[in-house]
Amino acid sequence: MSNKLDFSRELIGRRALVTGGTKGIGAAIAQRLLDAGAKVVVTARSRGEALPAGAAFVAGDVASAAGVKAIAAGALDALGGLDILVNNAGGANGFPQGTASIPDEEWQAAFALNLFAAIRLTNALLPALRESKVGAIVNISSGAATMAVGAVAHYAAAKAALNSYSRALAIDLAPAKIRVNVVSPGPVTTPGSREFSDALGAPPDLFAKEVPMGRYGSPQDLAEVVALLVSDRGNWMTGGNIHVDGGMTAR
Repeated sequence: MSNKLDFSRELIGRRALVTGGTKGIGAAIAQRLLDAGAKVVVTARSRGEALPAGAAFVAGDVASAAGVKAIAAGALDALGGLDILVNNAGGANGFPQGTASIPDEEWQAAFALNLFAAIRLTNALLPALRESKVGAIVNISSGAATMAVGAVAHYAAAKAALNSYSRALAIDLAPAKIRVNVVSPGPVTTPGSREFSDALGAPPDLFAKEVPMGRYGSPQDLAEVVALLVSDRGNWMTGGNIHVDGGMTAR
């Protein structure tokens, strides 16, 4: 007899939007929510080839105010409401020469994608989330938010700001029973992480020795934690920042 718990029906009837949901961590999150019975919309600038089976797609650029407005309208049109928002889209260019080499426009782009996208989309969708009886927001941050790595200082600063914003939002929305949590990944094996390592001229296993559990994470490792946070299993969890990093932050 298996003692494995079955969570395949816990999100039936829930409606979710996952940004950056066509590849990597976002696609894994979308698939996990679909597997639990949720109706899911994913968004990205282009459809790509890895759209999770069963998900609807809305094109849009979360880094612009106009793009956020279009995404919110398209998602609500497809779903008829919203219960779950996962602000996953993020990233930045790396600058191996360090903090002082990062130009102004890259700082602005990093904050637009990694901070303002979540703020704008949350604000646009709050009326729908307030109508839900089971509203949940998960913001995907990064372990880089607490690391001093000059090559990605702009990205780390934007994610640190996202963490602070999420804590304040959790307190503000608690009376409305809308839960807000952060998930901070450590090094995860995705196409995006490999591209980032290549851009820095670093090996893909750059942080391998820093992970106490001895391996990089998978997108599914992150997706499982998100599924917990947006389900009834996490109904008394808000304002948290869950580090899914194989023990890196425990050092």
